[in-house]
Amino acid sequence: MTIIWIIVFTVALALMIKSADWLLEKSEKIGLALGISPFIVGVTIVGAGTSFPELISGLMAVWQGATEIVVANAIGSNVANILLVVGLAAVIGKKIIITKNLINLDLPLLSIATVLVLGVTIDKQVTLIEAIILLIAYVVYLFYTMQDKETKDAEIEKQEDLPDILPTALITKQDKKIAKKNIGKGERPKIVGIDLLMLAAGIIGLFLGSKYLIQSVVELADIFRISAGLIAITAVAIGTSLPELLVSVKAAKQGKAEIAIGNIFGSNVFNLLVVIGIPGLITTLQIDANTFLIGLPTMLLATILFVISSMSLKIYIWEGMMFLLLYIVFIGKLFGLF
Repeated sequence: MTIIWIIVFTVALALMIKSADWLLEKSEKIGLALGISPFIVGVTIVGAGTSFPELISGLMAVWQGATEIVVANAIGSNVANILLVVGLAAVIGKKIIITKNLINLDLPLLSIATVLVLGVTIDKQVTLIEAIILLIAYVVYLFYTMQDKETKDAEIEKQEDLPDILPTALITKQDKKIAKKNIGKGERPKIVGIDLLMLAAGIIGLFLGSKYLIQSVVELADIFRISAGLIAITAVAIGTSLPELLVSVKAAKQGKAEIAIGNIFGSNVFNLLVVIGIPGLITTLQIDANTFLIGLPTMLLATILFVISSMSLKIYIWEGMMFLLLYIVFIGKLFGLF
């Protein structure tokens, strides 16, 4: 039985890797064709798309009566997104340079979402009213992100210099020929049916891959007698954060830092406000001791460090290594190793 679940894990991971490729490539092309900046593509399409596994696993947890998994998964995923994903992206990419000013809007919104969730969970549960507040906050977040004047101004400048930002996500030769031809005429790349199909396939692939990956991790953890309470905030959180890891690391390697960081912003806010909010509409969510005593404080610390690092618009390799070290300490604390 162990061999079977190892095979399921391997196949699911391979599916997620390929799906992450499709999602990154086609979302960037579609975003450019629609005149949307790479950062906004990361916040919306990529950020939310790679967070669907967290949402679906949360709904499944509610269906099975294990409501404590919802918040544990969301908090664990956010910790993994910042300390593990950003850490690896910075180490692999050597240095992440952010060309968009995050101080005026994006950093404050992420900070507000974090503080809001800390306030909501202070009594170790999330009620219906609190879930509604979280979802309203997400709508406000999307509105202000899309209305950001600085983002629009930056996009105008990019449209005037399109040949210099031709995306490597246009992987086929035909795509590149069409893009260059259109750019030369002052036009944007055109969206064809296969782009939409591959984008949808990428999101679906990430969803299915994460679903079976989580199931295999849980089964293997059960076989090896790992505590169920730790699975939610560690194995399940890491499993559902793999899409963010794959997309962000690949983006960092290709020099697309805006999508890599935009993905983390969008995914973390989605986790806090939607992944917790929607299941909270169904029933009151409970918060287990590990999540409350270790997970929430670690998420707050990780977010503070992420905000401080991002304010300089550069995340250096040493900061990435520090994030990875903190994540190791986080896991060690959960398992009582430190």
